[in-house]
Amino acid sequence: MPIELAKIEELAPDQASLSAAAKLKKPGPWSLLGCDDAAGLIWGECQGSGSSPYRVICSEADYGTKCTCPSRKFPCKHALALMWMRADRVSFTPGPFPDWVGDWLARRRPGAAAPKKAAEKEKASAANIEAAEPAVEDPKAAARAAAQRERNRAEREAAILAGLDELDTWISDALQAGLASFLPAAAERCRKIVQRLVDAKAPGLAGMVERLPADVLSAPEPARTDRLIERLAQLHLVSSAYRRQDRLPEPVKADIRQLVGWPVTREALLADADALRVRDRWMVVSTIAEVQADKLRRTETWLSRLGEGAPRFAVLIDFAPVSLGKVGATYSIGEVFEAELVYFRSPAPLRAIIAEQTGPTVAGGPWPRPSDDVAGAVARLNETLAARPWSGEMPFAAHGARIVASGASLWLTDAAGATGLPVRADEDDLALPLTGFDSIDVFGRWDGHVLSLGLAETPLGRWTAA
Repeated sequence: MPIELAKIEELAPDQASLSAAAKLKKPGPWSLLGCDDAAGLIWGECQGSGSSPYRVICSEADYGTKCTCPSRKFPCKHALALMWMRADRVSFTPGPFPDWVGDWLARRRPGAAAPKKAAEKEKASAANIEAAEPAVEDPKAAARAAAQRERNRAEREAAILAGLDELDTWISDALQAGLASFLPAAAERCRKIVQRLVDAKAPGLAGMVERLPADVLSAPEPARTDRLIERLAQLHLVSSAYRRQDRLPEPVKADIRQLVGWPVTREALLADADALRVRDRWMVVSTIAEVQADKLRRTETWLSRLGEGAPRFAVLIDFAPVSLGKVGATYSIGEVFEAELVYFRSPAPLRAIIAEQTGPTVAGGPWPRPSDDVAGAVARLNETLAARPWSGEMPFAAHGARIVASGASLWLTDAAGATGLPVRADEDDLALPLTGFDSIDVFGRWDGHVLSLGLAETPLGRWTAA
């Protein structure tokens, strides 16, 4: 699919980058403009302030880019200009990609086969070596490194358990002092235990506590005490589960450890033979971008599987420093791509990474009609909570739904109005046009209290929350 100007504008980290790119979107500064349509790659060399030109690469499949310039913005003005020229149909010379493009392609696809050119060079070099001496690993050094890793792991386990003891004491003190006195000082009380959990190397739990005041205060005032009890109980549940992790099934244990803060790297997940892998076509049904308190931008891309089978949904979660602007692949609601996804271990698999994307990202047609009606979709939510009671937002998909007004609020119901879920209050104005339809197919995210709408297929076309 050709690169579109609207997508370039969406990817740009700021208006200044777009303005700078506009000055470069002509062949003059470029000594090389090449493309490989079969591989979905474009590349170029752009003269900068130095003696050597900057080398720029873009993958048209997922808008991944690379530039050798020193800019801290991503994509930089050179990458934006390269894509812009492609969108403007500037002439690119077709042909095999250079070695430096192949090197980038191999690095960004862990486990993928090396490009043909690189493989041929490696083979030719090997043919000229009569006898290659194998690298000899020092067993003592390997043993020392393994022992150090084990000590580090044991020290972190001890630190986390000490942090959990302090968390339990903090929860107990809050209950004994009375929740009415806790609410007015919630932010200050949470700040202290958050820092202690960070020091205890349990950043996942620290994040849960850090979000507690905003979550509780976002509830209607009469419901705030109940919401606080719920969040404290959830923290206690995770703490108790972590202490008993050796008695838990492996998917639950892995999920709890990740929730507390043990990292799972991309490389480790791809190497996990027991991780769930699904290759299919996926449609983007919801996107979220928010800046966290730690100055990281959190981007969530929710996907709906277009083929048959389970799981039906996946969420991609990416983090990047705010200072870098928009980074990585950016998807829009309604786009479709084919890919193999690898899911993190969980009793209710949802979070995943893209192991390999096959072909370009394209504009999709209508979202396929969900198999569940509203009551069936609610039942699936309950099944997910039973398997993973610490779940955050969960996917909700139903056909034959209605959006109805009840006082000042909107609700999603079935045709008879027998089953309903409240729509997130700050989305009421956006979702108000949906009240005119008797039946819609809808995707949303349920957080246990309110439904955030992502996409709806209506008789007049698609509605999105973006």
